[in-house]
Amino acid sequence: MSEPAPQSTNDDARYMALALSLGRRGLGNTWSNPAVGAVIVKDGVIVGRGWTQPGGRPHAEIEALKQAKKAAHGATLYATLEPCSHTGKSPPCADAIIKAGIARVVSALEDPNPEVAGQGHERLRAKGITVDIGLGADEARRAHAGHITRVQKARPFVTLKLALSSDDKIGLAGRKPIALTGEAARERVFQMRAQHDAILVGIGTVISDNPHLTCRLPGMMDRSPVRVVLDARLRAPLSVSVVSTVNDTPTWIFCSRKPSDIAEEILQQKGCKVFRVDEHNGELDLDAVLKVLAEQGITRLMVEGGATVAASFVGADLVDEAVLLRADRTIGKEGVSALEGMPLSALTGKMTSRGTETLGADTLETFERA
Repeated sequence: MSEPAPQSTNDDARYMALALSLGRRGLGNTWSNPAVGAVIVKDGVIVGRGWTQPGGRPHAEIEALKQAKKAAHGATLYATLEPCSHTGKSPPCADAIIKAGIARVVSALEDPNPEVAGQGHERLRAKGITVDIGLGADEARRAHAGHITRVQKARPFVTLKLALSSDDKIGLAGRKPIALTGEAARERVFQMRAQHDAILVGIGTVISDNPHLTCRLPGMMDRSPVRVVLDARLRAPLSVSVVSTVNDTPTWIFCSRKPSDIAEEILQQKGCKVFRVDEHNGELDLDAVLKVLAEQGITRLMVEGGATVAASFVGADLVDEAVLLRADRTIGKEGVSALEGMPLSALTGKMTSRGTETLGADTLETFERA
């Protein structure tokens, strides 16, 4: 269904910007549902605000209506995504909006979910509610990229994060790891992790670096994403952090169909989930991995490497967004290249830069699909 031009004012833009800001609070914490924001305004006064709650419900519109109470009658509701019209684990938001007496709904996007797909907007219009669609659409598409990609492509939205030296290296000669970026950049990475449903690395990174892959910021540990490890032969030692701390932060391991059932059972007894997928050219089939993740509800996946895994995602054209954290130091030609067997331009050449910012002594540049 085509979206009509929004009938917007400066005030509309301001309230939608607030709704988008509220919605971002739920990123990484609402899967498999989208992280929606909602604002209710009456006579120029904000009477209700809401965002999708942990686990995906209550929905943002319900939270805002609950806060607005009777003041919702005759008010305008701003939502970053079309209100749902189907009964899932909770009743339709469209029905709650109608019952509350909302007079106008300003919606950033039509929901691509086939169970909604314009039906929420139509249900509102059928009850005499004015519906304007499209205000803040570009920013809403970015905010809901995980939901949209999962619905349209049956996989999560993939962000590849690389920490690089000034000469495009990620490690020292002999594949020795090195801490390239400073504290400000590391804190940004923790924030990024909190906004993703899952974080993925290869078994090589797990064995060589023994990373925790959590959000190590004050009060943020419970926002740590699911940790996903590509481990075709189930080589993960039980002593590594992603296994030993599985009761604190979930760990999902993907392997081929070859490892023994005993190895799988041992990891499962420790609390890990193990998924078997086919191999393709001697490597785990990434399309199959992403399909399973989407089936499990994952909408936003952050890939942290190393070089082999990063190159695999680039080679398979599965990177939707790239975040390059560049340090002001040189490693030299013997260092480990960012992408195994290919230049960095194999990634950036297919993408458009959204801009650069400074983080202490480091820089961060974000790219998106061209």
